[in-house]
Amino acid sequence: MPKLPDFQKVLREFNNGADWYEWIDLSEGETYSNTQVKSDEYTMPTEEEVNAKIAELTVPDWKINRLKEYPSLQDCIHALLDGGDTLTDLQAARQLVKDTYPKPGE
Repeated sequence: MPKLPDFQKVLREFNNGADWYEWIDLSEGETYSNTQVKSDEYTMPTEEEVNAKIAELTVPDWKINRLKEYPSLQDCIHALLDGGDTLTDLQAARQLVKDTYPKPGE
């Protein structure tokens, strides 16, 4: 399942990251319909714009799977220090993960 961005993170993407919004009623939760603009200085994006930004910032499944299965940072450091076959093995392991979880369009 894709990792969805935090709703507040998405809202900060609008109006240059300013703290421009607040919740109408905290008991109603963090939803578009419960969001209001603090002052006339800022503009409220449409719900469609917010949904488009959520889609843009959502981490896709293929990327999550790749990150889980790529060789560890420690393995990468050892391969770089050891060089030779170790580095070749590391590159092969990374390519296998990429082949297993292809990026759409690859």
